[in-house]
Amino acid sequence: MNIRAASLLLLAIPVAMMGVVQLVFAGLSLLLFQDNEEAQFFIPAFIMLAASGIAALISKRLDFSRIGFRDALLFSTLTWAIIGILGAVPIQLITRISFTDAVFESVSAVTTTGATVLSGLDEMPKTLLMYRQFLQWLGGLGIVIFVVAVLPMLNSGGLRLLKAETPGPIKDDKLSPRIAKTSHYLWFVYVLMSALCALCYYLAGMTPYDAIAHSFTTVSTGGFSTHDASMGHFNSTAILLTADFFMLLGAINFGVHFRVLHRRQAGLYWYDEETRWFIIIVALLSLLVAFMLTQMDNYAPDTALNTAAFHLISFITSTGFAADNIGGWSPAIAFLLVFSGYLGGCAGSTAGGNKIIRVLLTCKMMLLEHKRLLHPRAVFNVMYKNKPVERAVMSATMAFMSFAAFSSLVLTMALMATGLDFWSSFTAVAACVNVLGPAFGELGSNFQPVSDTGTWILSGAMILGRLEYFTVLALFLPGYWRF
Repeated sequence: MNIRAASLLLLAIPVAMMGVVQLVFAGLSLLLFQDNEEAQFFIPAFIMLAASGIAALISKRLDFSRIGFRDALLFSTLTWAIIGILGAVPIQLITRISFTDAVFESVSAVTTTGATVLSGLDEMPKTLLMYRQFLQWLGGLGIVIFVVAVLPMLNSGGLRLLKAETPGPIKDDKLSPRIAKTSHYLWFVYVLMSALCALCYYLAGMTPYDAIAHSFTTVSTGGFSTHDASMGHFNSTAILLTADFFMLLGAINFGVHFRVLHRRQAGLYWYDEETRWFIIIVALLSLLVAFMLTQMDNYAPDTALNTAAFHLISFITSTGFAADNIGGWSPAIAFLLVFSGYLGGCAGSTAGGNKIIRVLLTCKMMLLEHKRLLHPRAVFNVMYKNKPVERAVMSATMAFMSFAAFSSLVLTMALMATGLDFWSSFTAVAACVNVLGPAFGELGSNFQPVSDTGTWILSGAMILGRLEYFTVLALFLPGYWRF
């Protein structure tokens, strides 16, 4: 059996994982929430576990350490697609929405996008709502990283899987000599942050149910809520400040978090160049949005600052929480929020967008070209963390930024062809490729107005953005399939 086929059999692991997740929620429905939805979870869970068991028997003697990088690309892409499809089954069974909409909702969850086609969340079964929240938490740090973390047999092949899934142009040194142990460290930080977030939400006034549910989607920068009004439902400054803090933590490189915990030096956040610029950009853009809000009649300066900071952080971290009717804000503010979504968080975090490191490298390259015009005979290098950046990294960064812009244009035109206006189409595409969530125009409330064709386009856009374009696009090159 060739390695490409072996990587397909490896997909039995995320299938089994989804089966276990749905089996757990069947138990929660029966024993804890008692909302009579256990069958909607148990039946698909049983089928998934049976199918993955058969695949495990077939692949029992395969050597997965021989997985190559091309196989890792296939595994990463198909994992997100399959988990999105399988995760949709209980959603469709409970809500009775179409399969297309259920897949969109599920893909939006596992990619931590937060775009939704559902309304009336406050009256829906608690099991379903918590299931949506948990899917975002599971997808936050990456299902593929989870697979590597629980399978030590993938040590050498696991490194390729981790590189295929982890975003960012520059990979930091591994935290541990073994890639499985590295993933364990990252998950330790992730779980610890989630637990602290839930505790802080509870102390700020949320019920235990809402505190746990929203901690899942805050640290994962996912943005789903158990209420139609999102964070606006709670009408609490303390809750918004808690969300601000943990959204920012979720958007900072988890390797930096681990080093801070390991060395017990909070100053490492400011020492890290990407994190430092991320904090500076958030502060400056928050002040700009606050100033623009003060020009509106119904915003006092203190309210404007709190509201502006919350929504700017929500957009730039690709979380997508809302606490106000942002659809009523001026187009200039809306455009600034969408722009911040393209900036994104830090590489190696749960946030989406282009990532601050790419923005930094792009700006540095533009300044470098300006210096070369003034000093044509001088030799300059782009520096990052006081080290020269390799030419290959700069080329890859510029290619990524160019393709990000090009793909947004193409997807916007494709969505407009389904009948949506330009502003709705553009903000919907921006919400999906940046795994952000909220859109404007016709889609200001939710994504129900999108046609079935448009919904599938946006579902693909979410996976494209979650895996940062090239991982997915490589599968469409003829050379990839030449064994």
